[in-house]
Amino acid sequence: MAAKKKATTKRKTATKRKVAAKKKSTSKRKPTTKSASKKTKSSKSKSGKKAFGGYAISFAGRKETVEQVFGKKPIAPSEMTKKIWAFVKAKSLSNR
Repeated sequence: MAAKKKATTKRKTATKRKVAAKKKSTSKRKPTTKSASKKTKSSKSKSGKKAFGGYAISFAGRKETVEQVFGKKPIAPSEMTKKIWAFVKAKSLSNR
């Protein structure tokens, strides 16, 4: 009896593709005098102006303790938030 050889097939190796690197834009325009002056005016900070948006709540000078505001029993964070806002509205602490 003659031994039969197994038919072997060669696998094709996948060739790696080289990805071309993206070139960054090297052309930079010099700003004209009009646009340069606009940038300097808008980038200045206005120290006398209040912050825009949100609430400004001042708890300075308050004598209440945490137990007086929240109570002595443990509460959930959602209840804590409700009690804080009830306290702020009752004492009119917002936007001072």
